[in-house]
Amino acid sequence: MISFQCCSLPSSSSPHFKFNFNFNFTPPPSPHLSHPKLLSSSLPFPLKVTKRSYLFLLLSLPFTPLPAAAESTGGDPFDPVTDLEKQASVDVSRRVDKAVELLDMAKDLQAKGDFPQALVFFTQLIRDYKDFALSEYGRVGRALVLYEIGDRDEAIAEMEDVSISLKGYPEIHAALAAALYADKRAPLLAENQFAIATLLDPHYTDLSYVRETKHWPPSLCMDYGASEFGIEAATQMISLVVHSIVGKGVATICG
Repeated sequence: MISFQCCSLPSSSSPHFKFNFNFNFTPPPSPHLSHPKLLSSSLPFPLKVTKRSYLFLLLSLPFTPLPAAAESTGGDPFDPVTDLEKQASVDVSRRVDKAVELLDMAKDLQAKGDFPQALVFFTQLIRDYKDFALSEYGRVGRALVLYEIGDRDEAIAEMEDVSISLKGYPEIHAALAAALYADKRAPLLAENQFAIATLLDPHYTDLSYVRETKHWPPSLCMDYGASEFGIEAATQMISLVVHSIVGKGVATICG
């Protein structure tokens, strides 16, 4: 705003004009800093700014991904696994595959009745892959085959050792039960092993199971079936255990 006034000076009769300049200027708001609604009202065309249109605007902007660390540095991508560790993992996988192959071949030969050749593969598995837990199951097969064609004392010693390392594996407990009763004449120890096996897996109360499914050697099957504690004793033992459990449950409910 500009204002002026007229006045006369004493030393002269001619009028003089005295101007007082007072500037009061307010710049228009910047469109970049204005509220969207105010901005839309100042435009010559209607513009409705909503959250959706704002979102569409953001999505329409070009996207430039950040450069990868390898591109910024110009080197290879970081790999936490070294080449030596990768090779070691490949070697372990190869050894595991070979151990499984030996175990499968030995069991297949045992099922076919080729016990001498099965003994070779079981022995190779135990010797070359003793650092694997899989070799313990190879020891089970080797003990069964040794009982048929080898030294029975060595076979029973192997069974006793594996029954500790594989405690709770029913097959080794059942085989040890038959061997202890028939060869070592130790009925009490045999009955204990037999009870463990049949309680863990009731299939071992059936002689055909060890002969046709587990492919035990003939001599071990014969000793297993001829034992006095045999199938009938095992059935009675399981029946007593079941009745005991049921009786305790009924007594608890009634009490």
